[in-house]
Amino acid sequence: MGQHREKPRSGAFRALGFTMLAATLLGGGYVVLLALEQGETESRRADRFAPRDREPVAAPSPSPSPTAEPRGTLVIHGTGDVNLDPSYISTFASNGYGYAWSGLGGLFRRDDLTIVNLECPASDAGVIIPKEFNFRCDPDALPAMRQAGVEVANQGNNHGYDYGPDALMNSVENLRASGIRPVGAGRNDRAALRPAILEMKGWRVAVVGIGMVVDPAGSVAAPGHPGIAAGHDTSAMLEAIREAGRSTDLVVVTIHWGVELDTEPRAEQVELGHAFVEAGADVVFGHHSHRLQPVTHHRGRPIFWGLGNFVWPDFSAEGATTAVARAVVRPDGTVRGRLLPAFIDSPGHPVLLG
Repeated sequence: MGQHREKPRSGAFRALGFTMLAATLLGGGYVVLLALEQGETESRRADRFAPRDREPVAAPSPSPSPTAEPRGTLVIHGTGDVNLDPSYISTFASNGYGYAWSGLGGLFRRDDLTIVNLECPASDAGVIIPKEFNFRCDPDALPAMRQAGVEVANQGNNHGYDYGPDALMNSVENLRASGIRPVGAGRNDRAALRPAILEMKGWRVAVVGIGMVVDPAGSVAAPGHPGIAAGHDTSAMLEAIREAGRSTDLVVVTIHWGVELDTEPRAEQVELGHAFVEAGADVVFGHHSHRLQPVTHHRGRPIFWGLGNFVWPDFSAEGATTAVARAVVRPDGTVRGRLLPAFIDSPGHPVLLG
């Protein structure tokens, strides 16, 4: 996060945004193909991240025990950056926090699981850490987020630690108290990578949160030190995914990574994303670039490279062009991903298109 200097959009830019979205999602076959071709090349180097004897990821077994609930089809949604700081999102003061979710038609209430990247600590505690931009979510905004259908929030990002460890850990507590599972942060390195475990429709699902964008320095969790999950420790990330997969049927990774304003993943992201799948991830939701990026599949598992802004100011047509990631898991274990186009039509107000 950090793209805050864009000028407000005019009405002409609003029209441009819808045109750009159509080009990105409907006419972007070349971009997706390019990412796929790049991914296939880079995946050869992913071997250095994964055990040499690892077999290709197989679909989860479609045959539960006779006493288990039969597996049904799961619909899982993910979003990019969500900001609930009333000093940054001007419309909250007049429209309330429910406004953030009012343009989605109840989408997240109808699915089985929704995961967002919460780009600020939801806390009144702590002391501001000097940096260029600091955000503080209002804890009073969390009930509206839960009522909208959000079950999991990732705090592993470059704003979770904006007010230090006390605010981060208080945010984790506030999320839990609101019925939202926090991931990507904890009182030490192991706790920060601990997944949220949810059971639904005969499935046991793990959600692992990761923050690779480290700001400020010292914000990464360590033994005896609260913080965000993993930083640049790829070995710890991969082991967390493997460990989560040992006791669950599905593993979803939500990760803050990449470079701001990029519209495609870089080679090192492709390499790591493929390594995640090879370690056992079934869905990967990426965010941080503030620009919508493509979705591709590796070994039959979707990787959403960058989900852009979501509950965010509408600084520009490019930044307001966004989407909801949808992953559909069939009873036989197959998983397919797609992007549902959306547009931020006023500060903090994403609206589904079509």
